[in-house]
Amino acid sequence: MIKPGPIGVFDSGYGGLTVLKEFIQTLPQYDYLYLGDNARAPYGTRSFETVYEYTLQCVKHLFEQGCSLVVLACNTASSKALRTIQQNDLPDLEAHLRVLGVIRPTTEVVGKYTKTKKVGVFATKGTVVSKSYVVEINKFYPDVEVFQEACPMWVPLVENNEHLNPGADYFVEKHINQLLQQQPDIDTFLLGCTHYPLLVDKIRKYTPEHITILTQGKIVANSLVEYLNRHPELEKNCSKSGTQSYLTTDDTANFNDHAGTFLGETIMSKHVSLISN
Repeated sequence: MIKPGPIGVFDSGYGGLTVLKEFIQTLPQYDYLYLGDNARAPYGTRSFETVYEYTLQCVKHLFEQGCSLVVLACNTASSKALRTIQQNDLPDLEAHLRVLGVIRPTTEVVGKYTKTKKVGVFATKGTVVSKSYVVEINKFYPDVEVFQEACPMWVPLVENNEHLNPGADYFVEKHINQLLQQQPDIDTFLLGCTHYPLLVDKIRKYTPEHITILTQGKIVANSLVEYLNRHPELEKNCSKSGTQSYLTTDDTANFNDHAGTFLGETIMSKHVSLISN
């Protein structure tokens, strides 16, 4: 018998908390264990090999904590590590373990929002270079053109609590203008990083009114509902006490402070050490 455990939620830092927040609102009955690899963040500028190594360590730790299902609530990890973990590592682990990402659920629906068939994606440099969104969107919507814009300052602005200050406006407006210069007919913006919802008010401020702005949290939460319904044999392995726990590889006081900004409530985290090979 497999003992039910929490749903694991992983991110390189804090951004995945925006996804976790939607999980809690949509599926409040489940237990969740969040792991932020803050000591090694950001992942966005790291190589594919490094992101894969770090992500696999974190996934294995969540498995060791009793999670049968782990969601990579990180676009960089989803683009650089998910497929390798699913294809190369999971077959060597226990059969009931699963790892999901945030890119596919988003790309499955994005085509429903665009009328011009022109979609713009804001993301980290790592996600842009991987072209994951271009590839995945074209799988589901071959007639949709995807234009990408790397926003290297957006994550640091959020993680340093500068995202609400006037100085952030320059970087938001700059990247919106650069993306629209690539293709003025874009009618849908996809925020391809889980940090970016905290900038959504400023993004809306500089975005033409006719453009739809999509954030990932609710989309991924709805996808998780469908996944659990399709896989009752996996759903029964998810414990249901409505609790949330938090782990960080960095300073807990700092994590608690920043996490409060993302979740809108006070949390208490525990420190975990992950040794790199």
